[in-house]
Amino acid sequence: MTPIELAEKLHARDAVLLAGRLLLSLIFVHEGLELATHFEGAQKAMAALGVGTPLLLATIALQLGAGLSVALGILARLGAIGLGLFCLMTAGLFHTNFASQNELLHFEKDLAIAGGMFILALSGSGRLSVDRVLAGLAKDTKIDPPIEQHLSVGETSLPV
Repeated sequence: MTPIELAEKLHARDAVLLAGRLLLSLIFVHEGLELATHFEGAQKAMAALGVGTPLLLATIALQLGAGLSVALGILARLGAIGLGLFCLMTAGLFHTNFASQNELLHFEKDLAIAGGMFILALSGSGRLSVDRVLAGLAKDTKIDPPIEQHLSVGETSLPV
């Protein structure tokens, strides 16, 4: 048995996608909770950066909603696109003082996370996701649907 055959038998791709989704979403869910639970302080800090309360509320909603979407695998492609775009905007608007090593690090981190989110948007959430469970229940079939075709094997669509 080749390593690829063993990985397919153990559903390693789906386990890695789950781990990746959880790791990518952790920063957003954590930050969204921090902003929400310390709202007055966040409001003052954001006002100092020129960000008003409506945009702060939208940021909290995006971080929590899309973060949980990615973590649980509920419309994960859409959540990943939203968070990827959010990271690009955050990098371009708030982390452009490259004279500061800390700002440069945040800029690069935001770009890296955006890249991971866009890869997730293309690959999908895998079988270990709420979407797969719901699809299985809706079709009145077993919950373990066929394996998605890997991007390197052939054409795939991007259902959002």
